[in-house]
Amino acid sequence: MSSVPGLRALITLAWPIVLARSAQSVISFSDAAMVAPLGDDALAAATTGAMNSLGILVLPMGITFIVQSYAAQLAGQGDLASARRYAWYGLWLAGLAMVATIVAIPTIEPLLSLTGHAPAVREVMAEYMAIRMLSTGVVVGTEALGNWFAGLGDTRVSMRASLVAMVVNIALNWVLIYGNLGAPALGVQGAAWASVFASVAGFAVCCHAFWRARDQQAIDPANLGHVEHPVPVLPDTSDGRLNAREFSRMMRFGLPNGMNWFLEFAAFLIFINLVVAELGTVAVAALMAVVAVNSVSFMPAFGLGSAGAVLVGQAIGAGRHDYVPRIVLRTFAVAAAWQGVVGLLYFAIPVPLMTIFARDEVASSGDVVVLGAQLLAISAVWQLLDATVITVNEALRAAGDTAWPLVLRISLAWVIWLPLAWLTVFTWEGGAAAATWSMVVYMVFLAVAMVLRFRTGAWRRIDLTGRGTAG
Repeated sequence: MSSVPGLRALITLAWPIVLARSAQSVISFSDAAMVAPLGDDALAAATTGAMNSLGILVLPMGITFIVQSYAAQLAGQGDLASARRYAWYGLWLAGLAMVATIVAIPTIEPLLSLTGHAPAVREVMAEYMAIRMLSTGVVVGTEALGNWFAGLGDTRVSMRASLVAMVVNIALNWVLIYGNLGAPALGVQGAAWASVFASVAGFAVCCHAFWRARDQQAIDPANLGHVEHPVPVLPDTSDGRLNAREFSRMMRFGLPNGMNWFLEFAAFLIFINLVVAELGTVAVAALMAVVAVNSVSFMPAFGLGSAGAVLVGQAIGAGRHDYVPRIVLRTFAVAAAWQGVVGLLYFAIPVPLMTIFARDEVASSGDVVVLGAQLLAISAVWQLLDATVITVNEALRAAGDTAWPLVLRISLAWVIWLPLAWLTVFTWEGGAAAATWSMVVYMVFLAVAMVLRFRTGAWRRIDLTGRGTAG
């Protein structure tokens, strides 16, 4: 890496990730929009069920992101043969996750009975989640392979997989939710089955690319993130010798990242299922509609953060630790510009953005739009904070600094956010708006703490690959 990667290098890596993550967000958004005509109970069950399902999947998915860190650092060292092994380790993880979640399916309904959702919502939600869990292996496998290719500088594989999944999901939603083309009208269950089949289609795209990369030695050194390699880059002709010790080391660094996602997401699920649920179905439907809209805007910023992380990992692998702060600053500037525009839109036109979730001639639907618009305007406040957290957290993960962010995020989520949300709803009776403001407070603390951690330079002393890459 002869010079600090510029804006062009960042955008070249980022736009496929942005498109991939945006496509994934469109899937969630379309599920919500296409289920909305079935009623508020169906909307609440499908959107919250999808969120609960993601809460289960987020642990192994979070772990797979360390595959990108290994691939990037090993690519920076010019060792593609070793890098390829970590794709297989990601697939091992996907298999373990599939077995674990299938075994856990019978526990879904008893656990949902502990929430504050209406019985009708709980019943449909349990059916939705049981179906979605069948796709755990392919979802995690897709993330693992997508992250591996991204670490090598090829972010287009994940993009193609996400676009295929999006098209399949939307088409099958139309067929299975409403019973078109002679299919039975399965309603919310139809949305779940559409997501399962779409996930399989996306995984197939990644598997095909991974197979071609080995059989045709198709990894192009030109895709490796503008890295100047310390040793010659040769095509990988073998997966090398897989071993449990490397897998264990990967898990040691990856598990904190997965637990980070899982426990923070668990806090969010408690917020939805136990705090907001007490405010009624309209409040749940409104907040989940806001989450669906935010997910569309969030994913481009997350894609930019992931692209920055690839460049950070490759710089560290090449021994150019001094490039990292400038990469992070440039990544933040682009992500903040995007999130700033999004925040202005949320604040200026929240009602039009919420009307997509409205149903004609249904009074409660109007309530969802009104409340959702209010909550969406509040969410405008945390957009720049989100850009900060995404950029810095991804950079720390690329360096292997995963344990400290775990402690930080979980402490703030469970010590500040959840207690504050509980007080705003149950003690101060502030309603959904006050509960949403508690999320803003959490984001302020998190953004400040992340920046301070990066500035300490502790990430420089971490040797992720065990090859003396700390600097």
